[in-house]
Amino acid sequence: MRVSVAYNEQIRSAWIPIQVTEDINVQQAIEQSGILQRFPDIDLNKQRVGIFGKLVKLDTPLHDGDRVEIYRQIIKVQDDDDDDDDD
Repeated sequence: MRVSVAYNEQIRSAWIPIQVTEDINVQQAIEQSGILQRFPDIDLNKQRVGIFGKLVKLDTPLHDGDRVEIYRQIIKVQDDDDDDDDD
């Protein structure tokens, strides 16, 4: 079956289609795709993953045509006026 693994950084992104066996899960597909070598900063212990925008666990089984997505952490950047008062 065919699935794909997608990841997006601010400057570059990847969408990697791969051929896999029927009994594969999300983590195995990510590892087989080679995306961890292309983006060594990906940390599956900290980053969430999903299938077509729905959060899933790494051991979730995949189906033909699924797109596995690795989500970046969103970090709030405070500006000088980013306090709790409204002035």
